[in-house]
Amino acid sequence: MNSLEQAEDLKAFERRLTEYIHCLQPATGRWRMLLIVVSVCTATGAWNWLIDPETQKVSFFTSLWNHPFFTISCITLIGLFFAGIHKRVVAPSMYPLPPILYSLNK
Repeated sequence: MNSLEQAEDLKAFERRLTEYIHCLQPATGRWRMLLIVVSVCTATGAWNWLIDPETQKVSFFTSLWNHPFFTISCITLIGLFFAGIHKRVVAPSMYPLPPILYSLNK
């Protein structure tokens, strides 16, 4: 294989990789939005849970029972991480172009 064929193969690989990454973008955006919404809900619920004066007077589980918004959002956030949302959110940034492709684009 000569260098011209190799360059064409690398350009074809780059086009295919770029196409694949662009296909991931809409789904990644939705996963990021879901993660942001659930994180904000968890933070808001945690704030309300912490500033409640009853939280210090009752047991931990009773305090969680008294704050269902925080409890549900926290369980949802943990469930999303167990489901692999952290991989889906960063998926497009996990495919950097190989260094040889940078030199071909110049």
